[in-house]
Amino acid sequence: MSNPRDILIRPLITEKTTSMMQDNKYTFVVPLTANKIEIRQAVEQVFKVKVLDVNTIRVLGKFKRMGKTQGKRSDYKKAIVKLAPGQSIEFFEGL
Repeated sequence: MSNPRDILIRPLITEKTTSMMQDNKYTFVVPLTANKIEIRQAVEQVFKVKVLDVNTIRVLGKFKRMGKTQGKRSDYKKAIVKLAPGQSIEFFEGL
């Protein structure tokens, strides 16, 4: 995965992640194979900010039923990225 935009799939916007933005923490959905070093480099390259810390959480998909048929949502990994003081990502500012 050489392109940093392949590592950051999409931002994760929930009520909890919005409140974490006051602490300079931003949340992204990343591939299951991405590691913390790749995530740090991707955020620094794409958004031109300094990353202090990266935490990753692997989220297992839920089993869901629709009538008789049963399926499973896909697993994903989310990354919580803490930025240096005084820095922010403009993409999230309108929220």
